[in-house]
Amino acid sequence: MPAPLTPAEEAARNARHHDRMARKKALMDARIAQAQGQAGLLLVNCGNGKGKSSSAFGMVARALGHGMKVGIVQFIKGALPTGEEQFFRRFPDEVQFYVMGEGYTWNTQDRARDIACAEQAWAQAQLLLADPAIGLVVLDELNIALKYRYLDLEQVLDDLSQRPAMQHVIVTGRGAPEALILEADTVTDMHLVKHAFASGIGAQAGIEW
Repeated sequence: MPAPLTPAEEAARNARHHDRMARKKALMDARIAQAQGQAGLLLVNCGNGKGKSSSAFGMVARALGHGMKVGIVQFIKGALPTGEEQFFRRFPDEVQFYVMGEGYTWNTQDRARDIACAEQAWAQAQLLLADPAIGLVVLDELNIALKYRYLDLEQVLDDLSQRPAMQHVIVTGRGAPEALILEADTVTDMHLVKHAFASGIGAQAGIEW
């Protein structure tokens, strides 16, 4: 255990910290001054790590706190009633929630049916993307539908580009196509470090769904 600092050493450390934070504040203030633009953002949450959808639904709560209306379309998911669906359906005037999938693709094992579900989900997404009253649209697991080519990527990108100017969109799921990443304003790649499933612990309510 290191020896305690003398009063003079403690004062010197505090002075260095103050100077370092003052320099950092000056840099951050300059960056903030240069970033005054406002626009609807396209955010992509991808990667093999846990938390892509969880992050998106956290932003749904944030948007609601600011009085925004939200539209949610879940691709692929649908076999289990999720906690987020059950919670956000409590706010029907603020949240439109559409569960349009039938479960994991390895369970459905029917590509034609999966494509039909994805196309129906995108038709619903198009309605949300055309509505300027919707401030935030979440397209949960859309990346999976694009990865398996259930939807036409160019059509998806075109519809996203034609949305209202101040509408934000969050796309989640593994395997985000490069073209979507290039179009996005903010991309978060969530890396897997460790997961309880590898230790034989199954999915649990309130944690995975």
